[in-house]
Amino acid sequence: MGSPLEHYGLIGDSTTLALLSRDGSLDWMCLPRVDSDACFAKLLGNDNHGYWKIRPSEEVLKIEQRYLPETLVLETVFTCASGRVRQLDFMPPGASHHDIIRIVEGMEGEVPMHVDLQVRFAYGRLYPWMQLADHHSSLHATLTAGPDALSYNSAVPLVPDWEDARLESHFTIHAGERLPFTLTYFPSHELRAQPPVDAERELARTIQYWQAWAGRCRYEGPYRDAVVRSFITLKALTYHPTGGILAAATTSLPEELGGVRNWDYRFCWLRDATFTLDALMLGGYHEEAHAWRDWLLRATAGAPAQAQIMYGVAGRHRLTEVTLPWLPGYEGSGPVRIGNAAYDQFQLDIYGEVLNSLYEARTHGIGKGIPILWDLMVALVDFVEKNWQRTDEGIWEIRSDRHLHFTHSKLMAWVAMDRAVKFGEQFSEEAPNRVLKRLNRWRAAREEMRRDILTRAFNSRIGAFTQSYDSNALDASVLLIPMMGLVPADDPRMVSTVEAIEKNLTVDGYVLRYATETGVDGLPGDEATFLICTYWLADNLLMQGKTKKAQAIFEKLLNIRSPLGLMAEEYHPKLRRQLGNYPQAYSHVGLIFTAFMLESRRAGRELEMPSGTELVH
Repeated sequence: MGSPLEHYGLIGDSTTLALLSRDGSLDWMCLPRVDSDACFAKLLGNDNHGYWKIRPSEEVLKIEQRYLPETLVLETVFTCASGRVRQLDFMPPGASHHDIIRIVEGMEGEVPMHVDLQVRFAYGRLYPWMQLADHHSSLHATLTAGPDALSYNSAVPLVPDWEDARLESHFTIHAGERLPFTLTYFPSHELRAQPPVDAERELARTIQYWQAWAGRCRYEGPYRDAVVRSFITLKALTYHPTGGILAAATTSLPEELGGVRNWDYRFCWLRDATFTLDALMLGGYHEEAHAWRDWLLRATAGAPAQAQIMYGVAGRHRLTEVTLPWLPGYEGSGPVRIGNAAYDQFQLDIYGEVLNSLYEARTHGIGKGIPILWDLMVALVDFVEKNWQRTDEGIWEIRSDRHLHFTHSKLMAWVAMDRAVKFGEQFSEEAPNRVLKRLNRWRAAREEMRRDILTRAFNSRIGAFTQSYDSNALDASVLLIPMMGLVPADDPRMVSTVEAIEKNLTVDGYVLRYATETGVDGLPGDEATFLICTYWLADNLLMQGKTKKAQAIFEKLLNIRSPLGLMAEEYHPKLRRQLGNYPQAYSHVGLIFTAFMLESRRAGRELEMPSGTELVH
């Protein structure tokens, strides 16, 4: 069984990722891409589904774990009665192939060590064909199954278990010794001797790469360590070849332990584009923002009616959802799913998110002189103009038949129209005639949408913007209303909305997305509080001038991060456990935004939000 999520560290090379537990076990990894089949899947099952463990073979008295400063190099120090040993785990970025490197270093005494490698391809289902150069004292093995192969180079002799397709090593590490262990992925049809990796050289290169990248971060406030760790996590979740940014590194980690709310998040959501793009630009990472914008353009090219809410990291459209019955799920939370059926839903809000992202990028100088921007904008806005009064599945991707007029969906339809108007007004010298001719019509549609939302989404009886039109249900997504610029945060309707959410939609100060007992999502069971929604609450309080209260919420969120500074999608206050897929990009984007807003408040300056609205002072 996997460890608590808080006990996992992340390593990656910006094409794929791995999760390693505090006890030295690599329990999750997909190769050659993050949305490929897993070859280590213990996280969602047990030892039989694949892991790679390196740790002392005697009792461990203490474990200390951290990242080397401003890097994605994971350091774990084990203290035993016989001494201390340090492990460094990392993946070199920018390589032509995928290397997982683990260096074992003796710090004190003489510590007995055990290496246990059980590769299981196809999400833990396929045992590999093992080949050793010498069956008795080999330092190299090749493990193959179907299209995939791994080359394993060990610093100590391997002991094979042919029946279980398992490789072990037992050795003693002495103070001052450093021993490398490496796995290299390659397509099995290219079977050939893989040259040994120079682990020490790759370590130095990897440290230099990450520290140079982190050094570009423009945030210099009191929360720099947390902000930089969040940016590094976003970079790790980036698929470098295309610029796409994953929602998370995993699939099927439950929103409720033992429940069925288990989804595959190894894809790129258009919804995440708005805030991710702005977070990158706030941090000074314009190259990554540019790549993300380009991914967005390619993904949404074509007919607007065929736009999806999510795509594969390379732009793949078909994300068919299937279950894997041989995996019992994290802590017994099944089913395990790969693919995500929500890709085929109609969600009106994505059009506003795309146009907001393109507008925000353009205001920062990204996209000037690109005709496709105007072509795409016209196509998307024309579609919204004709379809904004439709019901949809909404931001939370409900799986019931109760399609509603969700307030967030209508808000983002308004955003689509608003950003199109701003595009035409602010960049009129670039705008083609077909845009200029539509501006008056778009302005009228924008005002109609605004009146519709303010009339039907605000429930004066409960004093709040509600989940959907003519409803009594609360929903945390309405906290985005001032950030998108529909009404300011200090508007009495938003002030009372925030108060209603604080009173009725929080658990121990953490915000729920919505009340699951209403049955709106069509799913059994419950879920934990949603971290991004809690950041949104802090942002609203900041914009209302309630800085101390917002800062208290922010620091409370910092305290529930993992010891390595990572966050999942949700948090269960009673269990004190992170839940949902891990680490979650959106949670880290929320941290970045709130930290920048707090720093702007502290420095007495205004910070523009994605909509062009400003903090209220």
